[in-house]
Amino acid sequence: MFTRFRQLCLAAAGLWAFATPLMAATSTPQPLFKNLSRAAPGLNPVALQNALAAMQCALNSGAEQAQRLAVIDYSQPSTARRLWIFDLRKQALVLQDLVAHGQKSGENFATRFSNRVGSYQSSLGLFRTQESYQGKHGYSLRMDGLEPGVNDRARERAIVIHAADYVNPLWSKRQGRIGRSQGCPAVRPEIARRVIDKLKGGQFMYSWYPDRSLVKASPYLNCQPRQVARILAANGG
Repeated sequence: MFTRFRQLCLAAAGLWAFATPLMAATSTPQPLFKNLSRAAPGLNPVALQNALAAMQCALNSGAEQAQRLAVIDYSQPSTARRLWIFDLRKQALVLQDLVAHGQKSGENFATRFSNRVGSYQSSLGLFRTQESYQGKHGYSLRMDGLEPGVNDRARERAIVIHAADYVNPLWSKRQGRIGRSQGCPAVRPEIARRVIDKLKGGQFMYSWYPDRSLVKASPYLNCQPRQVARILAANGG
């Protein structure tokens, strides 16, 4: 019954095609998907399915277990609370809030993504969070992109989670969108410390957009254990 319900949800979203390769590629624990879907009904089910499948492939290929998973649904406008953070042990929603995209990714909607230094665009795919630090934006969080050619230059590009005054719903009243970053998933100053403390130290983050090329190219969505194991080893697991 639940499988049929999920199919109807995906078909209604017009995105079933993006989920099909994934379902054959890797095994996502369905109770986890079901529980997180219930906890976050506003999250596109394909985004959640992709995030869980990519994470599961990483875990099956030797990655250390994480306590939390963050999902960014870039198919939603910047004015929507499109960042979700889940507690994987409790299978519960920890936080849902605003998150910025890059200046050259789009206006209210992000439609362009890049791995290139100086692109000022957001990147898609699976990330692993790393160390927190004090930088020019204050308390911030570094992360490594785990998708070759898609987001693996994240550290070189200084793509980090940080607070930004422009991540403010009041901006949407004046400009029709919140402010934009140089590619970082910036968050509201009021929640930045909570977001960073929940995600630092080896948690997973998945940035999603309905992009067929990512589905075809991702070693996680098409679970290629040997390639994934090499990527994880290069990033310290």
